[in-house]
Amino acid sequence: MHVVRYADAPPYEAPGHFDMAMRRLQGRDAGPTDQVWLGVSVLAPGGGTTLDASPIEKLYVVLDGAVTVSNGETAVTLERWDSCRIAPGEGRALKNSGDQPATVLLVMPLKPAGAA
Repeated sequence: MHVVRYADAPPYEAPGHFDMAMRRLQGRDAGPTDQVWLGVSVLAPGGGTTLDASPIEKLYVVLDGAVTVSNGETAVTLERWDSCRIAPGEGRALKNSGDQPATVLLVMPLKPAGAA
């Protein structure tokens, strides 16, 4: 068993992310995992990401607040406990348009599907 207390979860930064506090909860620099890593992001009001695509699938769960997720063609607002899958190669932008912070759980594979 590998436990990471939130207070000890390593913060990280990512390109194209703004007004967000991000921490890794499991995997990468937060400890060993074989398939995926787990992170949590707190988006300040107005915070989010630029529209970008990657070869990695992304799974989001809104834990608190509301976050608008767009793939560049369709935008949907997710609220508490709502989830969304972004397919490999699909664009995604996140935005907190509210006046309160929003918290999002992120699950991502360590490498693209089929990669050795």
